Amino acid sequence: MRTKEAHRRTAVARVVTEVRKLPVFRSYPTLYVGSAVKGFRQRDELAGVRTFVIFIGHPRSGHSLVGSLLDAHPNIVVSHELDVLRFVAAGYRRTQLIALVVDHARANAVAGRKSWGYSYAVPGQWQGRFEDLQVVGDKRGRLTTVRLGEHPELLDRLAEAVGMPVAIVQVVRDPLDNIATMWRRADHSLDQQVDLYFTLTEACHGIEARVAPERFHRLHLEDMVADPHTELTALCRFIDVPADPAYLDACAAIMFDSPKQTRGDAPWTPELLADVRRRAAATPWLDRYTAEPGPT
Repeated sequence: MRTKEAHRRTAVARVVTEVRKLPVFRSYPTLYVGSAVKGFRQRDELAGVRTFVIFIGHPRSGHSLVGSLLDAHPNIVVSHELDVLRFVAAGYRRTQLIALVVDHARANAVAGRKSWGYSYAVPGQWQGRFEDLQVVGDKRGRLTTVRLGEHPELLDRLAEAVGMPVAIVQVVRDPLDNIATMWRRADHSLDQQVDLYFTLTEACHGIEARVAPERFHRLHLEDMVADPHTELTALCRFIDVPADPAYLDACAAIMFDSPKQTRGDAPWTPELLADVRRRAAATPWLDRYTAEPGPT
């Protein structure tokens, strides 16, 4: 009689043989086969995943923080900068994509969930692990926005590949602080960063228009910092997972006392400030910032 282990080896070998026949195998051979094998081995653990979350918006707006807070939830795993749409475009399937997210999140948690010198680790919670996996996602805000702006069909392809609804989260930060931080961490001029910011803003409009309202959630970084319990509870409600008080308390404990205002670091001119104010006023979800003071 063949042992259970022998049956398992045969099944895995069959998966490897089949994926080697696919054209996409030539693009990422090791990762493609590895994710297929891991997905097959973890198929029972991954079977309950029912929602895939992606982030859109601007770089340096707070997506890393929010993605890390979600990853701390026992029912959620969110990878950091995996760029899942790249793998969707390459033809990866449901269990492969979920396995990639889980592996990436686990590695990032081991590394301390760090980004640009900040640690977004939530002590005592579930980052890189899960208890009952129901939601997975990938935090890759700017590049996801660019990809969907150029190839909006990738949103449908993602939903088809994973066989579940896709939920979209956008984190918004005061544009003056957001643009100033973008400028500080890039090699482009401030006026170029202003144009990039509003190009991404238009892309966000287009993406939002493609999805049902119940699949799109926008939150403001300033609100998350001021009242993390309320904002995180609303986010959990959006993706239909419980918001346990201990989880909320642990997430709130790593928050800054107040949002960082970096606007004073950038070489603003009166003309450039006026341009940002004018363009922000035309965007409903930025209108709240247009009356705020400029850099001092």
